[in-house]
Amino acid sequence: MSTQPEYRNTSADLTPTLVGRLRDGDDGAAGMLADLYRLPLLRFCLGYVGRQEEAEDVVQEVFLRVLNHETQPVNFRAWIYKIARNRCLDVQRARGRRRDDQAMPAASLLDAELTGSLTRIVRREQRVHLRRILAELPETQREILRLRYTEDLSRQEIAEVLDMPETLIKSRLYEGLVKLRGHDSLVDKK
Repeated sequence: MSTQPEYRNTSADLTPTLVGRLRDGDDGAAGMLADLYRLPLLRFCLGYVGRQEEAEDVVQEVFLRVLNHETQPVNFRAWIYKIARNRCLDVQRARGRRRDDQAMPAASLLDAELTGSLTRIVRREQRVHLRRILAELPETQREILRLRYTEDLSRQEIAEVLDMPETLIKSRLYEGLVKLRGHDSLVDKK
C-alpha cells in the first residue's frame, strides 16, 4: 500500500502554515516547502520535459521564482504547479518540440525503475498502453486528467493552473473519463 496519499494530505495541511511563515520572513519555511513539493514537482516536470536533468533544473528554477516573488498567493499549491507548468512549456518551446510529439520519459528510466518481478513488467506494459490511449485524447483533456489523477489537484486548483473556468475543467474531466472508459482495449474481455 502506497503512502503517497498521506504525503499529499500532509503537504496540503502544512502548506498554509509554511506559506504564512515564509511571508513572515522565516527562511526555514522555504526549505520545508521545498522538501514537501520537490518530489511531486519533479515527477510532474519529468512528464513534460522527459529528461531527469532538465526536470531537476526546472524544479530548481521554480523554487527560485517562488523565493524571489514578493508575495505568495492564497492557493500556493496551484500557483507553484502553474509556475512549473509554464517553465516546462518554455523548455519545450526552446527545444522546438510540441508536447504531442514528445515521448514519455526514456524507456531506460522506466526499465530501471520497474525491473524485477513479472508484476512490475505487467504494470509497465499497462502504463505504456494507458499512455498511448491518453495520447489520443485532446491535449487539454490529457493535461486535466494528469493534474487531477497524477498530481491530485482539485478542480479549482486545476482551473487556476490552466487559467480556465472550473465548470470547463469539470466537463473536460468528465469527457476525458468517458473516452477512457469507452476504449475497448482497457476492457478485460475474459
